[in-house]
Amino acid sequence: MTVLLRLENIHKRYPGVIALNNLTFELDSGEIRALLGKNGAGKSTLIKILSGAIQADEGTIIIDGKPIVFHSTRDAFNKGIYTVYQEMSLVPALSVAENIMLGRWPLTRFGLVDYGKLRQVANDTLGQLSIDMNVNQPVSQLDVAQQQIVEIAKALSFDPRVLILDEPTSALAKNEVDLLLDIVRKLGQSGRAIIYVSHRLAEIPRIANTVTILRDGQHTGTIPIAEATPQRITNMMIGQEWTRMVFDNQDVDKKEVLRLRVKNLTSAGNFHDISFDAHQGEVIGIAGLLGSGRTELLRALFGLDAVDAGMIEINGEPVHNPSPRTMKSLGMAMTPEDRKQQALILMASVQDNLTLANMDQLSNRGFISFKDFIESAQNMITNTQIKTPGQDVAVSTLSGGNQQKVVVGNWLNTHPQILLMDEPSRGIDIQAKEQIFKLIRELAKKGLTVLFVSSEIEEVLDVADRILVMNHGQITHDVNAVDLSLEELMGLVIGDTAYG
Repeated sequence: MTVLLRLENIHKRYPGVIALNNLTFELDSGEIRALLGKNGAGKSTLIKILSGAIQADEGTIIIDGKPIVFHSTRDAFNKGIYTVYQEMSLVPALSVAENIMLGRWPLTRFGLVDYGKLRQVANDTLGQLSIDMNVNQPVSQLDVAQQQIVEIAKALSFDPRVLILDEPTSALAKNEVDLLLDIVRKLGQSGRAIIYVSHRLAEIPRIANTVTILRDGQHTGTIPIAEATPQRITNMMIGQEWTRMVFDNQDVDKKEVLRLRVKNLTSAGNFHDISFDAHQGEVIGIAGLLGSGRTELLRALFGLDAVDAGMIEINGEPVHNPSPRTMKSLGMAMTPEDRKQQALILMASVQDNLTLANMDQLSNRGFISFKDFIESAQNMITNTQIKTPGQDVAVSTLSGGNQQKVVVGNWLNTHPQILLMDEPSRGIDIQAKEQIFKLIRELAKKGLTVLFVSSEIEEVLDVADRILVMNHGQITHDVNAVDLSLEELMGLVIGDTAYG
C-alpha cells in the first residue's frame, strides 16, 4: 500500500483547551482505520480539520506527498476528502436521487433538471454499494438505516479518496449495522482510505485494519487490529493519570428507604427489560457506550418518552402513564443532556431560569410573589455557588459551568426526592465539574436519590455509590463503585461488546 494521507505535528488550541497536541499519523490507500478515544480526546476536532471545517493552528496535511492547506470544506472535497457526520444532512421532502446529487442536479440544455440523468447517476452510485433502492422515493419514507446508506451514497458520488465516517451506526439496530459494515468493507476494497469513528467497539475488528487511539488531544498509538485487544485499548484510552475523588459517605450501605423501583421496563429500540432499585441517599451511576440506552432510560423514567412494558414505582406506589408533570409532582426532577436546547432560556435572566421549574410554588391564583421569586433564585445562587454579576443578567452571558449550575439549581428548587442527571458535566471546566460533583454528594448525604449518566467513566466512579453498566439497551452489571478500579469498570463497559 502507498501512503495517501499524512498528518504532521497537528496542533489545535481553544481558550483554555488544547484540543490536539502534536498529532502525527499516516493513512494508506485501501486502509480502514478505526479512530477511538473517550469524549474530549480530540476525535471531532481532527475530523473537522480533515474536512476543512476548521483549520489547524500548526502542522501540515500531506496528500500524495504534497502539503495541502484547506481553507474550506470545498477545498477538502476537491482533494478527495469527504465526511459523513453522525447527524444526517438529508432533505426529507426530496427524493433519494435528489439527495444524492443535492446541489449538483444535472440540467438539460433548456436549464431544467434532467431527471433521467439524475436517476441514472443515483442508481449507478447505489450500485457501487450493491444496494437496490427506489431512487424516486422521498427520504422521509426511509428508515434510519436506509437514510444512512443514502448519506454514504451521497459521499460516494463525490468519488472520494478518503472517506470519514463519524458514528455511522449509532442509531441502527443490529441487523442494520451488519448491512452497513458490509458496505464499509466494500468501500475499503475499492481502494479508498476510510477513517471510521465508533463507540461500538464490537464493530472495529469486523472492518478495521488498524486502530488509532487519541487521549487528551494526543496520539497515543496506532496498532494493527490483531494487537487491539480490549485491555490494550482500555490502557491506551485512559492512561494512568486518574485518581479517584473520595467522599465521606461513598462507602455507606444505603438500603433503608426504597425511593425508586424499576421493573422490566422496555422501550422498543431503546432499552429492554430494565430492573433496578434506588434508595434514599444513593447515587447510582449509569455507565455505557454511546447508544447503550442511558439517555433513553432517563427520559422514559421522567415521562418524556413512552415505554412499551414494565413498571415504575416511587415510594412503593406504581406510576401509571408517567409524564413530566406527574413525575415532578411525585418528587422527581431531571437535568437533561443538552442544557442550551433542553434546559435553559438563554436570553432570559438567571433568576427566571432558576425558577422555571418551581414557578407554581411561587404563585398564588396566577399571581407571582416577587419577594419569594427573588429569594428563591438568590438562595440557589448561593447554595450552588453560581458566579454571576446579578440575578437579572441573561443566562447566556455566564460560563458553561455556571449555566450548568443554573440548570441544576432550577430543579433543586422543586425540592425533589429523586434527581436524574444526564451528562451534567458536559462542556464545563474542571473547577465547576468538581463543585457539581461535591454538590451531588452533599445532597445525597441529606437523602436525595440521584441517577447519574456520564460518558466519562472516571466521573461515574468519582460520584457513584453503585454503578449500572448498560450495553445494547440492557443492564449487564450492577456493581459497587468502591470495589472497582477504573480499568475494571472500563473492561465491564467495553468487554461485552468488543471482539464478539
